[in-house]
Amino acid sequence: MKPTPANDLNADALPEDAPYLAATMRWLERAVIGLDLCPFARAPHEQGKLRLRVSHARDTDTLLDDLCGELQSLNALTPEECETGLLIHPFVLGDFLDCNDFLDVADAALQTLGLEGEWQVASFHPRHQFADTLPDDVGNLANRSPYPTLHLLRETSIERATETMSDTGSICRRNIETLQRLGIDGWQKLWRNDTD
Repeated sequence: MKPTPANDLNADALPEDAPYLAATMRWLERAVIGLDLCPFARAPHEQGKLRLRVSHARDTDTLLDDLCGELQSLNALTPEECETGLLIHPFVLGDFLDCNDFLDVADAALQTLGLEGEWQVASFHPRHQFADTLPDDVGNLANRSPYPTLHLLRETSIERATETMSDTGSICRRNIETLQRLGIDGWQKLWRNDTD
Protein backbone atom coordinates (compact mmCIF):
# COMPACT_ATOMS: atom_id res chain seq x y z
CA MET A 1 0.00 0.00 0.00
CA LYS A 2 1.32 3.43 -0.95
CA PRO A 3 1.87 5.61 2.14
CA THR A 4 -0.41 8.61 2.45
CA PRO A 5 1.09 12.07 2.86
CA ALA A 6 0.08 11.93 6.56
CA ASN A 7 2.12 8.78 6.98
CA ASP A 8 5.07 10.45 5.30
CA LEU A 9 4.92 13.46 7.66
CA ASN A 10 4.82 11.20 10.71
CA ALA A 11 6.85 8.27 9.39
CA ASP A 12 9.89 8.99 11.56
CA ALA A 13 8.00 8.84 14.88
CA LEU A 14 9.67 6.77 17.57
CA PRO A 15 8.04 3.45 18.56
CA GLU A 16 7.56 4.72 22.13
CA ASP A 17 5.55 7.66 20.76
CA ALA A 18 2.83 5.36 19.40
CA PRO A 19 0.40 5.51 22.40
CA TYR A 20 0.54 9.32 22.54
CA LEU A 21 0.06 9.66 18.79
CA ALA A 22 -2.80 7.13 18.75
CA ALA A 23 -4.67 8.79 21.63
CA THR A 24 -4.25 12.22 20.06
CA MET A 25 -5.40 10.99 16.65
CA ARG A 26 -8.42 9.32 18.23
CA TRP A 27 -9.31 12.59 20.01
CA LEU A 28 -8.80 14.56 16.81
CA GLU A 29 -11.00 12.24 14.74
CA ARG A 30 -13.77 11.61 17.29
CA ALA A 31 -14.02 14.96 19.05
CA VAL A 32 -12.36 17.79 17.13
CA ILE A 33 -13.45 16.59 13.67
CA GLY A 34 -16.24 14.19 14.66
CA LEU A 35 -18.12 16.84 16.65
CA ASP A 36 -16.97 19.61 14.28
CA LEU A 37 -15.40 21.51 17.20
CA CYS A 38 -12.98 23.08 14.73
CA PRO A 39 -14.40 23.48 11.23
CA PHE A 40 -10.87 24.02 9.88
CA ALA A 41 -9.37 20.75 11.18
CA ARG A 42 -10.87 18.26 8.74
CA ALA A 43 -9.10 19.40 5.56
CA PRO A 44 -5.47 19.28 6.81
CA HIS A 45 -6.13 15.89 8.40
CA GLU A 46 -7.76 14.37 5.31
CA GLN A 47 -5.17 15.93 2.96
CA GLY A 48 -2.28 14.57 5.03
CA LYS A 49 -1.02 18.06 5.89
CA LEU A 50 -0.98 17.56 9.67
CA ARG A 51 2.27 16.68 11.41
CA LEU A 52 2.30 15.19 14.91
CA ARG A 53 5.38 15.08 17.13
CA VAL A 54 5.92 13.96 20.72
CA SER A 55 8.28 15.90 22.94
CA HIS A 56 9.96 13.86 25.68
CA ALA A 57 10.87 17.05 27.55
CA ARG A 58 10.70 16.89 31.34
CA ASP A 59 11.21 20.64 31.85
CA THR A 60 10.16 23.82 30.07
CA ASP A 61 13.66 24.64 28.76
CA THR A 62 13.79 21.35 26.86
CA LEU A 63 10.21 21.81 25.66
CA LEU A 64 11.16 25.25 24.37
CA ASP A 65 14.08 23.70 22.47
CA ASP A 66 11.72 21.09 20.98
CA LEU A 67 9.17 23.76 20.09
CA CYS A 68 11.79 25.91 18.34
CA GLY A 69 13.08 22.89 16.41
CA GLU A 70 9.58 21.89 15.36
CA LEU A 71 8.67 25.42 14.27
CA GLN A 72 11.80 25.57 12.13
CA SER A 73 11.08 22.13 10.65
CA LEU A 74 7.50 23.08 9.82
CA ASN A 75 8.55 26.41 8.38
CA ALA A 76 10.94 24.59 6.02
CA LEU A 77 7.92 22.75 4.54
CA THR A 78 5.52 24.40 2.12
CA PRO A 79 1.81 24.74 3.01
CA GLU A 80 1.17 22.13 0.31
CA GLU A 81 3.37 19.69 2.25
CA CYS A 82 2.25 20.54 5.77
CA GLU A 83 -0.29 23.06 6.96
CA THR A 84 -0.33 22.59 10.71
CA GLY A 85 1.36 20.67 13.52
CA LEU A 86 0.69 19.28 16.97
CA LEU A 87 3.55 19.03 19.47
CA ILE A 88 2.37 16.65 22.20
CA HIS A 89 4.25 17.04 25.49
CA PRO A 90 2.99 14.42 27.98
CA PHE A 91 5.75 14.83 30.59
CA VAL A 92 5.80 18.58 31.20
CA LEU A 93 3.26 21.35 31.93
CA GLY A 94 0.69 19.00 33.43
CA ASP A 95 -0.76 22.01 35.27
CA PHE A 96 -3.12 23.93 32.99
CA LEU A 97 -2.18 27.40 34.28
CA ASP A 98 1.52 26.65 33.79
CA CYS A 99 0.77 25.49 30.27
CA ASN A 100 -1.22 28.64 29.61
CA ASP A 101 1.68 30.78 30.88
CA PHE A 102 4.05 28.91 28.53
CA LEU A 103 2.23 30.46 25.57
CA ASP A 104 3.98 33.76 26.39
CA VAL A 105 7.31 31.91 26.14
CA ALA A 106 6.18 30.41 22.82
CA ASP A 107 5.27 33.87 21.48
CA ALA A 108 8.71 35.18 22.47
CA ALA A 109 10.29 32.21 20.68
CA LEU A 110 8.37 33.04 17.50
CA GLN A 111 9.77 36.56 17.67
CA THR A 112 13.33 35.33 18.29
CA LEU A 113 13.09 32.89 15.37
CA GLY A 114 11.74 35.59 13.07
CA LEU A 115 8.52 33.60 12.62
CA GLU A 116 6.12 36.10 14.17
CA GLY A 117 3.39 36.74 11.62
CA GLU A 118 4.19 33.39 9.98
CA TRP A 119 3.12 31.00 12.76
CA GLN A 120 0.94 31.03 15.87
CA VAL A 121 1.10 28.72 18.87
CA ALA A 122 -2.09 27.72 20.70
CA SER A 123 -2.64 24.96 23.21
CA PHE A 124 -4.90 22.11 24.22
CA HIS A 125 -4.80 20.55 27.67
CA PRO A 126 -6.48 17.68 29.58
CA ARG A 127 -7.55 20.17 32.27
CA HIS A 128 -8.35 23.13 30.05
CA GLN A 129 -10.67 25.60 31.74
CA PHE A 130 -12.17 28.66 30.10
CA ALA A 131 -12.24 31.85 32.16
CA ASP A 132 -15.27 32.22 34.42
CA THR A 133 -16.18 28.52 34.27
CA LEU A 134 -16.09 25.72 36.80
CA PRO A 135 -13.62 22.85 36.21
CA ASP A 136 -16.43 20.39 35.41
CA ASP A 137 -18.22 22.73 33.01
CA VAL A 138 -18.99 20.64 29.92
CA GLY A 139 -17.92 23.50 27.60
CA ASN A 140 -14.31 23.07 28.75
CA LEU A 141 -14.23 19.74 26.90
CA ALA A 142 -13.93 21.66 23.62
CA ASN A 143 -10.23 22.29 24.33
CA ARG A 144 -9.40 19.18 26.36
CA SER A 145 -6.88 16.90 24.67
CA PRO A 146 -5.56 13.57 25.99
CA TYR A 147 -2.15 15.14 26.74
CA PRO A 148 -0.87 18.72 26.92
CA THR A 149 -0.39 19.74 23.30
CA LEU A 150 0.87 22.80 21.46
CA HIS A 151 -0.90 23.58 18.20
CA LEU A 152 1.36 25.20 15.61
CA LEU A 153 -0.66 27.05 13.00
CA ARG A 154 0.35 28.91 9.86
CA GLU A 155 -0.94 32.49 9.88
CA THR A 156 -1.92 32.18 6.20
CA SER A 157 -4.07 29.14 7.02
CA ILE A 158 -5.83 31.05 9.79
CA GLU A 159 -6.44 34.01 7.47
CA ARG A 160 -7.83 31.73 4.74
CA ALA A 161 -10.08 29.95 7.21
CA THR A 162 -11.45 33.14 8.74
CA GLU A 163 -12.21 34.56 5.28
CA THR A 164 -14.57 31.65 4.66
CA MET A 165 -16.47 32.22 7.90
CA SER A 166 -18.22 35.50 8.63
CA ASP A 167 -18.40 35.01 12.43
CA THR A 168 -15.50 33.00 13.84
CA GLY A 169 -16.65 33.97 17.35
CA SER A 170 -19.67 31.74 16.81
CA ILE A 171 -17.41 28.63 16.83
CA CYS A 172 -16.93 28.79 20.59
CA ARG A 173 -20.65 29.37 21.24
CA ARG A 174 -21.61 26.53 18.90
CA ASN A 175 -19.08 24.18 20.55
CA ILE A 176 -20.50 24.86 23.99
CA GLU A 177 -24.03 24.21 22.69
CA THR A 178 -22.87 20.97 21.01
CA LEU A 179 -21.18 19.76 24.19
CA GLN A 180 -24.15 20.73 26.37
CA ARG A 181 -26.44 18.68 24.10
CA LEU A 182 -23.98 15.78 24.14
CA GLY A 183 -23.48 15.92 27.92
CA ILE A 184 -20.85 14.08 29.94
CA ASP A 185 -22.40 10.67 29.16
CA GLY A 186 -22.28 11.35 25.42
CA TRP A 187 -18.69 12.57 25.70
CA GLN A 188 -17.66 9.40 27.53
CA LYS A 189 -19.33 7.26 24.85
CA LEU A 190 -16.95 8.78 22.28
CA TRP A 191 -14.04 7.02 23.97
CA ARG A 192 -15.53 3.55 24.24
CA ASN A 193 -13.98 0.97 21.96
CA ASP A 194 -15.73 0.52 18.64
CA THR A 195 -16.53 -3.07 19.63
CA ASP A 196 -18.25 -2.09 22.93
